[in-house]
Amino acid sequence: MKVSMPGEESGHELCEQCGLCCKIFGDTITPTAENLFVWIEQERQDILQYFSVCKPDGTWVSCTDLRPDELYNLVTVEMRDPVSQEYLCACPFLRRVGRKKYLCRIHDVKPEMCCTYQPWIWGETYFNRCQALKKLNHDGRWPV
Repeated sequence: MKVSMPGEESGHELCEQCGLCCKIFGDTITPTAENLFVWIEQERQDILQYFSVCKPDGTWVSCTDLRPDELYNLVTVEMRDPVSQEYLCACPFLRRVGRKKYLCRIHDVKPEMCCTYQPWIWGETYFNRCQALKKLNHDGRWPV
């Protein structure tokens, strides 16, 4: 099975899996309640440990301690270091597999925002460094 990076799910098979999207925006991953539900049901503590939620009463808890029936009433979800609870500087699920190649360690259950990320539509400014775009054309934009 071929593992892809954001963009391939939307028909952009030209992605070279350089990890640029994930390196730049990976520290801001915000899973949906549906993502959390799947991870809880699958007992994916390896993923859940990286997320904390704020409940309506203002208390923060690790997603490893959430029950499925609590998911309907969350204020916010944030990615945090499971030990220090500090904010992360990069996505902990991004794995380097070659000199210039990266893969997602949780590709089969990655968050919705990773699956639907479309920088070529949203006009992200970082993508003048995207090698796939440079090969496609010389202006650094995906065709629409």
